[in-house]
Amino acid sequence: MIRKCIIVDDEPAAHYVLVNYISQNPQLELVQQCYNGIEALNYLRSNAVDLMFLDIDMPEITGLELLQTLNEPPKTILTTAYSEFALESYEFGVFDYLLKPIYFPRFLKSMERFFSSYATDEKTEMANSIIAVKIDGFMHDLNVNDILFAQSYGNYVKIFTQRKTYLASMTTNELENSLSSKHFMRVHKSYIVAIDKIKDWERNTVVINNEKIPVGITYRRALTERLKLNDN
Repeated sequence: MIRKCIIVDDEPAAHYVLVNYISQNPQLELVQQCYNGIEALNYLRSNAVDLMFLDIDMPEITGLELLQTLNEPPKTILTTAYSEFALESYEFGVFDYLLKPIYFPRFLKSMERFFSSYATDEKTEMANSIIAVKIDGFMHDLNVNDILFAQSYGNYVKIFTQRKTYLASMTTNELENSLSSKHFMRVHKSYIVAIDKIKDWERNTVVINNEKIPVGITYRRALTERLKLNDN
């Protein structure tokens, strides 16, 4: 799978090196080059990327300040000439740290780690694709990939799938905590939906499997931002 990346650096020479290295990796697609943190911030607000090559020492806002500003930054590899920032940078959850001048073998090693991390994430996600729910007094394994949406129903939760509807003995909060926030989202105090199952949406509703599901006012903005991000 091809991963999207961006370069954020105020030095044209650094862009030249990284563009050359990235072009030699068919699994990477360079989608944007930014020359300061403000450009990167504006781009990332409306575009999803998998990897960011980020310089630390830049005008206006530094690389570390950019990471602080982003709610969910992409995996980040810092590129800098200053080794003294290495320890501090890992407090921001950066993936790797490349010292300038960046040599190709070190770049390749970093890319091996990056792509290996996705393989690990996918294994973890597969392990979490089954949840145990109590139905009619018995525990059942339910594949989360089959879930379309869920609705509160008194002391129970109705879980809707393509094939049937289950009445599970659990609260909506308990179900929400069992599901990955990457794929599911609360859109109303009584409803949880699978993001990738949404076929249409308006200001107050989303449509899944021809069912109109209400969107609560407190969830509307977060849902709109999430759906716009997924469209890019």
